[in-house]
Amino acid sequence: MAAPQALLTGFSATAPRYHMEQADSLTWLARGHAAAARLAPDERVSFANRLQRAISRCACPPSKIARRGISFDPAAAWDGHPLYPLRAQPHGAGTATRTAWFGQIVDAYFAQAYADRHEAPDELIHVTCTGYLSPSGAQKLVAAKRWPTRVTHAYQMGCYAAIPAVRIAAAALASSARVELVHTELCSLHFDPTDHSLEQLVVQSLFADGLIRYAAVADDGGPGLCVLALHEQVVPDSAGAMTWVVADHGMRMTLARDVPERIAGALRGFVIELVRRAGVPVTAIAGCPVAVHPGGPKIIDRVRDVLELDEAQVQTSRDVLHDHGNMSSATLPHIWMRMLADPAIPRGTLIPSLAFGPGLTMCGALLEKR
Repeated sequence: MAAPQALLTGFSATAPRYHMEQADSLTWLARGHAAAARLAPDERVSFANRLQRAISRCACPPSKIARRGISFDPAAAWDGHPLYPLRAQPHGAGTATRTAWFGQIVDAYFAQAYADRHEAPDELIHVTCTGYLSPSGAQKLVAAKRWPTRVTHAYQMGCYAAIPAVRIAAAALASSARVELVHTELCSLHFDPTDHSLEQLVVQSLFADGLIRYAAVADDGGPGLCVLALHEQVVPDSAGAMTWVVADHGMRMTLARDVPERIAGALRGFVIELVRRAGVPVTAIAGCPVAVHPGGPKIIDRVRDVLELDEAQVQTSRDVLHDHGNMSSATLPHIWMRMLADPAIPRGTLIPSLAFGPGLTMCGALLEKR
């Protein structure tokens, strides 16, 4: 039996426990790198000042990201920090400690988010690339509730994972009435201040924590975002352009400077194929808002320029980046949630959605606002 068209609905975001204003977070980064360098106190101040200047040149500024959610108390001292006791452990805590921290936060999130829910979803898809435990928080929830829910883990895909997760959910609707998707991205658990490279300073200035859930149901004409088409593509000869691997002290990203250009080179053909799969002409998306995963401000800029968009068409993506930072796979659902709630975007509006991540992988969805 073919699956019906999926409708994404019921978006609910939860703010991380802590947050830092971006200006404060950049100072925190510089101090963390200085603490990890194990220098004499007078050298440490000079080193932190040099790092601060480097960060001011290459990191994402407060004008682009105002604040970022995090999973630890930013006021904790380096000597007694639960994750980053940098005086004794310059790299920060090992991966086992960070994973245990991830499990505690995610278990508590699932328990709180579903505390008042008695009706079981048919399917529950847990999406993350920032921590892995078996049993997962999703499995523990289902066991505690004694639900007959089937759990699927959509892990390790990185920033583009919302779209493959939607693909899994849409297919599951052939035999299920309700599929729930939950993103738990705790990027703040993966800071290693011993690498002072400009690449890592950029990465460390972008990523933030994000928690969001929503549902996929058969399209019945109710409010939501109807999934008209999906498309995924690995960009040839780009496997090393962006990586995300488990290391001894958390997970580590590498990010080539030419990632925006690599994406730009394949983008127009990718969007044409996405729209073709929906059976609508490319002209149908002219002037429509575009949900762009904001890997960083330059990604939004290149998508805007290559697709010849007006700035207003990517404004929601910029707003989410400004308000939250890059929350990995949780970011695109935050953009969808805003677009669904925005009265300035009328029913019937098409919403091309684009996300990018390791591989180098491009993912797209064409949605219609109901």
